[in-house]
Amino acid sequence: MRIETLPPAAAVGHILCHNLADAQGRKALSKGRRLRAEDLPRLAELGLSAVRVAVLAPDDVHEDEAAIRLAQIVAGSGVAIGEPHAGRVNLRATVAGPLMIDAEALLAINLIDGLTVATLPPYTFVTAGQMLATIKIIPFAVPALDLAQAAAAAGDAGVLRVAALVRQRVGVALVSSPAARARVERGMLPAIAGRISDLGATMIACRELPLDEQEVAAGLSALVEAGADLIITAGETSVVDRDDVIPRAVLRLGGEIAHYGAPVEPGNLLLLAYLHHAGDTIPLIGAPGCVRSRDQNIVDLILPRLMANERLGRREIVALGLGGLLGPVRRG
Repeated sequence: MRIETLPPAAAVGHILCHNLADAQGRKALSKGRRLRAEDLPRLAELGLSAVRVAVLAPDDVHEDEAAIRLAQIVAGSGVAIGEPHAGRVNLRATVAGPLMIDAEALLAINLIDGLTVATLPPYTFVTAGQMLATIKIIPFAVPALDLAQAAAAAGDAGVLRVAALVRQRVGVALVSSPAARARVERGMLPAIAGRISDLGATMIACRELPLDEQEVAAGLSALVEAGADLIITAGETSVVDRDDVIPRAVLRLGGEIAHYGAPVEPGNLLLLAYLHHAGDTIPLIGAPGCVRSRDQNIVDLILPRLMANERLGRREIVALGLGGLLGPVRRG
């Protein structure tokens, strides 16, 4: 593409670079318009002997077509593509779930001159219809080769997708001394149940368990047998060590401790574990005491991702430290 100043007749078929105003200052013709022969009388009325236009090369792709092509390159599952206008296309969610982004591919595309993709932060929980990203082609056209480069960076899966929430049956275990049982249930259960409901899932059962490794193991096993595909535990006190009652109960059942501790405040005393049952690997969140609040905390960061069947481990939890000082974002 090149920018030229041409007489009106020679400018027909090319793209107007600037808005043109009439004698009263009103917009007569808009930039980005591909001039046609029927525009020549209007240009004569405006007294213009020359106009600035963008002249496209044979391999150039017009901004609207380029925006659509880039959207098709970027959009993965759970993403709808909007209509193009002035080189812009918006992407929206078709399902509820966490927004998954290939950060390296996104960076590679945004490093290509003229192509821009702006997204929500990765792992944002989105609902159907919510805007996820906007694509803008900066010039009036881009070379087809640049779009091919973007496609190579993205691969077949696209750059962003919304992961559907497939783990919908949540079991809850409240662990405490008998004397504190009523207080723990009153303080913990409403906030936990609210989080589950907010994500469209079902709390299939809540078991109240004593501070005993064998009893906790039996209670967790009962939740799994009842069909729980994700478990949240909370208690009188947070898990204080890898050798505490809840992690020991997980190991008794043949489960694994994925990680203990998180660089997130509120939520440092997080336990993430997995139980194995009938070919499935069932996530278990040992929630810190902050789960009693509906303010945003570590559970809000990982629960949607686990419900979307993402396998989180030490690396994924530790990565939450970037931005891990959470503000008072109210959930519900």
